[in-house]
Amino acid sequence: MGGMALARRIAAIMLTAALGACQGTFSASPEGIPVALESIDGAPAPIRTALAEELATAATDRKVELVGASAAARYRVRGYLSTATEDGETKVAYVWDVFDSQKRRAKRLEGSSPVPAASISSLDKQALAKLAQSSMGEIAEFLSAAKSEPPARADAPIQTAEAQPTGTLDEENPVAMQ
Repeated sequence: MGGMALARRIAAIMLTAALGACQGTFSASPEGIPVALESIDGAPAPIRTALAEELATAATDRKVELVGASAAARYRVRGYLSTATEDGETKVAYVWDVFDSQKRRAKRLEGSSPVPAASISSLDKQALAKLAQSSMGEIAEFLSAAKSEPPARADAPIQTAEAQPTGTLDEENPVAMQ
């Protein structure tokens, strides 16, 4: 029952942000592309809620149209957080997976930042605001670039690389190994 209340609260925050999205100063605007924040994993509920509020504020600043998780959206975002301490310095690492309407990952955004906290549970409002501003900036850049692209069609084929027999190289279709 507590999870449903949290989901409703996050949806209400996102809806409020979407309604206020017509104000802001971000020049390359991703307006008109609905985005749903589906989840933030790796943090306790109070931190998830506080981060969702900060993300809503950052979205409004950048004209990102956030909608509730159950609403129709061109993209859906799932976030993952973790902290690690190395040589006495704690860093929060984040990953934002952006999925298209066909549930295919369209973009992965990731990074880390030093924070004045020992764990995710002790992140303060300032650290969360910094994380949200940075994250939403990256999401807004992706959305602005994607704005000129048509939404993926359900019947569009998924492009994949063809495997080459070991020891051969197709000069017309080279595939980079990662």
